[in-house]
Parts: sequence; C-alpha cells; structure tokens
Amino acid sequence: MSNRSGNILTVDEAAEKRRSIRKYLPGPIPRSDMDDILRLTGLAPSSFNTQPWRFVVVEDPGTKEKLAEAAYNQRQVVSAPAVIVLYTDMADALATVNEVLPPGMDAAGKENLRSLITNTYGSLAAADREAFGAGQGYIALGYLMLIAEAHGYQTSPMLGFDPEAVKKLLGLPAHVRIPALVAIGKGAEEGFPHHRHSLSRISRYA
Repeated sequence: MSNRSGNILTVDEAAEKRRSIRKYLPGPIPRSDMDDILRLTGLAPSSFNTQPWRFVVVEDPGTKEKLAEAAYNQRQVVSAPAVIVLYTDMADALATVNEVLPPGMDAAGKENLRSLITNTYGSLAAADREAFGAGQGYIALGYLMLIAEAHGYQTSPMLGFDPEAVKKLLGLPAHVRIPALVAIGKGAEEGFPHHRHSLSRISRYA
C-alpha cells in the first residue's frame, strides 16, 4: 500500500521519525488517506476485543476555531487541516457486543464470550467502566500516531482541553471519555529532536 507521500514507513522508521508538530501546511488531507489511517488504527488490541474507541475528524474551520477554545487555544488545533477527537464509549461497546464476536467462533463459544464481556463490564459502575475504556483508548492513540507518521502525516497529541466543552461542541454523549485530541497534517516545522532516557534508565530484566 502507498499514499500520496510515497512509500509507507516501517514501524521502526515511523517511531524514529515522529515528532510532535504544531505548525502545519495548508491543504486538506485526502479522505482516502484519513480512512486508511483510521482503519489501521482500529486494528489496535483491546480487552476481549471490545474496541471502545471512536473518532470524530474535525475539518470545518469554524468548528476547529471552537474546538481550539475548548483546547485552551493550542495553536495546532487551527493550524492543522484536521483534528481527530479520540473518544471511548464502553456503553456503546456493551450494547453492540455481538459486532465484536469472532465470526469463526462456534455458537457456544460466542455465547460464552458474550456473557464474559457482559458480566465483566456490566457489573462495573458506569464511571469505572468508562474509565477502563479510556485506558484502552490510549492503546489506539499510540497506533494512530505511528500509523499517521508511516503514511507521511505528522501529529500532535493533546491532553489539555475541557472535555465537557468538546462533548457539547460535537454532540457526544455525556458518559463518554476523551483520551486525546490529535492534530494531524503535513508538518511545516521539523519539531524538536528526540531527547529520551537511555534504555538502562527505563528498563530492567527480572
């Protein structure tokens, strides 16, 4: 698979190349490119394959201006051609559990898995259930940023925003969680070079 920017980078190449970018070149992202990025992001793993993540791609300039206000006027919201609002909805995941059951599984296996998912998450308080879903959403966030970079697009994840204002702006249900907003587009700056802890600083074997 290739896109307008050339060959797809390997995972290693995307990880080495990726920077958080706040200035972007003008021009829309082709819908086919965005669809590819989101489809591949959807391959991220999740507990019992519940896949609680959902995406709203904000492209309209007026809506981005309002989104920027909810994101404390971070300039990349307006600078980027699109901002992906990554939110999670465990209530919807439970309501549509049949959609995530493996098609190759026999009827008994499906029923057992359906019961396991329903009992595991249905027994949680709503706030705890949605908090768990948000944790799953961060897995998708990592996938999203690497896949975007591999496809020739730069990103900037944002955790600083008013979630209630974002929900109101986009008409999202009150119970959902929003792990991150992600500005995406063709970068107009290099970004800061990587400055990371050494492997020995962050890891050990036991």
